[in-house]
Amino acid sequence: MSVMQKVVTTIARYMPDAAPDPLSDAGGYIGRPLNRVDGPLKVAGSARFTAEYAPEGLVHAVLVCSTIANGRIAAIDTTLAEAAPGVVGILTYRNAPRMKAPSLFDVTGEGQGCAPSDLPIMQDDSVRWNGQPVAVVIADTLEQAEFAATLVAVDYASEPAHVSFDQLKAGAVVPADVIGEPPEVRVGDAETALAAAPVSVDAVYRTPWYNHNAIEPHATVALWTSDDHLSVFESTQGVGRFAATLGEVFGLKATDVDVIAPFVGGAFGGKAGLWWSPVLCAAAAKAVKRPVRLSLSREHVYRLVGGRTTAEQRVALGANRDGRLTSLIQTCTTVTPNHARYAEQCTFPARHLYATENLFVGQKIVHLDTVANTWMRAPGESIGTFALESAIDELAQTLAFDPIELRRINEPTLDPTKGTPFSSRTLVDAYARGAEQFGWSNRKPQPRSQRDGRWLVGQGVATAYYPAYRFPSSARVALHADGTAHVYAAAHEMGMGTATAQLQHAAERLGLPIERVSFHYGDSALPDSPMAGGSCQTISIVAAVQTAIAALHQQLVDMSRRQDGVLAGGTVENTELRGGALFRADTSKGELLTAILQRAGKDLIEAEATAPMPMEMFKYSMGSYGAQFCEVRVREDSGEVRVSRWLASFDCGRIVNRKTAESQIRGGIIMGIGMALSEETLYDDRTGRIMNPSLAEYHVPVNLDVPHIEVLFNDIPDPHSPLGAHGIGEIGITGAAAAIANAVYNATGKRIRELPITLDKLL
Repeated sequence: MSVMQKVVTTIARYMPDAAPDPLSDAGGYIGRPLNRVDGPLKVAGSARFTAEYAPEGLVHAVLVCSTIANGRIAAIDTTLAEAAPGVVGILTYRNAPRMKAPSLFDVTGEGQGCAPSDLPIMQDDSVRWNGQPVAVVIADTLEQAEFAATLVAVDYASEPAHVSFDQLKAGAVVPADVIGEPPEVRVGDAETALAAAPVSVDAVYRTPWYNHNAIEPHATVALWTSDDHLSVFESTQGVGRFAATLGEVFGLKATDVDVIAPFVGGAFGGKAGLWWSPVLCAAAAKAVKRPVRLSLSREHVYRLVGGRTTAEQRVALGANRDGRLTSLIQTCTTVTPNHARYAEQCTFPARHLYATENLFVGQKIVHLDTVANTWMRAPGESIGTFALESAIDELAQTLAFDPIELRRINEPTLDPTKGTPFSSRTLVDAYARGAEQFGWSNRKPQPRSQRDGRWLVGQGVATAYYPAYRFPSSARVALHADGTAHVYAAAHEMGMGTATAQLQHAAERLGLPIERVSFHYGDSALPDSPMAGGSCQTISIVAAVQTAIAALHQQLVDMSRRQDGVLAGGTVENTELRGGALFRADTSKGELLTAILQRAGKDLIEAEATAPMPMEMFKYSMGSYGAQFCEVRVREDSGEVRVSRWLASFDCGRIVNRKTAESQIRGGIIMGIGMALSEETLYDDRTGRIMNPSLAEYHVPVNLDVPHIEVLFNDIPDPHSPLGAHGIGEIGITGAAAAIANAVYNATGKRIRELPITLDKLL
């Protein structure tokens, strides 16, 4: 056991208000709105996050970041900083440990890389973006390190930089792929069909740069327990991939790197990749031979951690006068540096949402000298649905159709681009339930038809979409003779309810009271789990736990067969786990699990298993869908926009925990409100520098910006997904910005195609 593993074990247990009968209350946990098991720890302040760990001898690191976008370091003088009080070391490219360049994140699953950029980290004098770390100052206290960092003097030799999207977008190129999918898809001849369509809309939509602002800034605590063993506390979404990529950088085996992530204070994609800060923290610990903590300031999160890039999208729709689409075109140009090569998947919703005989979707990228862009909650789908669903609303207005009816008319029976059946799809039902509950029939379709004093009132709607993913995952389940069970997986709890959902599933499948089951997670030494991203973690781990419990079930049957008793002749097929016992399904006779293990003389039995490959993803078109309804009020004399009402109706398969599911949906919608109305990274396209790197100037929604959000679920299981469920972490943000823009149009008659929707665009 490593030093780090001795320090922390993250174990989740459900603590009921009153202890139930351990047998009579077992089972039936899926779907219950149970409180999050991590809630009491967080409310009490006992949940320790990365920056709160302080191994003996801990010192602090602070970064010095570049002020140019491209060039090299001509000179760097650390003399004054080295003489400052408390300084124990300073790293620059001249004395940093020799490290290999990390591998980019591999979406195919064949590799274990997880870096957003494959640049070598502080290995030479080159500068590739404005904000790149050029020095690491290590001191006894954080304050000493921060002061000494101001004393590092750097001279640069600037070189021409590519920093302006508008100047370079004409030279955009088609990427090799879009997270493993083809960058262009053609069905029929979309442009010809568009030109011949009786009714059409053709518009360009723009979205700005967006930055990550998780409540917990990125932090790392690193220590070397020997020359060839690295232990790291890290706020990460992927402990396994982090361990593998850190091992690659430092020339270690993945098993020689421990990554521990007990609690993560929000991530949304920003903590999925291995940024420069964890590597530099580990390098600093290696250099000074002491544990090092590197906690990014909010400004440094903006400098070092990428977000959503600016995007320009064209959506063109052609239709007959009966509303049926004859052509759908969506193209998108985004930004990525040539050391990241990530094209955000803006066109994915258009590939799957609407029936049409002619379709073209295509993506291009512009290479700029910026920090690597990365995933940010529904990374392409969020802005892709803004453009697509705004255009659908424009077409409905042109046709004088109800926007919901237009969508119903164009609901596909097979996937429009794959031609495969849907694993499940009840979007039309979600729209019908949502419309009734929201009171959509009371909406007045003519813009500027509703007023409340100085406020213009409008309603809007948009479709939400996010793919349903499942990735390979492993888990270990141990059943003890005292009637308790322990589930182990290298999962991540970032506040979305992972541990709670896994306890609910394991308890129900094992037939045990939930308080008798514990879930161990957040440690790269545990059975490998996928990254907590792509809304895949819960379902992926569920499939692995399901497989492991099936193996345990077989062990119990084998043990009971060797014992004289009511289970003689039992098989997996004719027995079931429930009420803390193994029962014959055909006779309703059973034996307690504790008795089976005790009679066999075993303290525990366990099974570790890897879930079967997700072949369902290749056979079916799998996705989650929803209808976003909102009402806005726009003050006529100032252009101020207020979202006054929201209802979301979703088709996400079976709901594992309604309380945590609703929380995830609300969180996504709130991010969508920020995306639509206030959030914008102010990027200087002369220097490549972010000009508003703080929450004082980057405006996220606050309580008064958010109305009550009502959430409905169809709760219809997908027969081809484990538990019949889909991930729901990201779909809430999709369609949200379009619903607001469409409501603003209904209120004011002004069609805003460029986010955010600010006062100046409405006056």
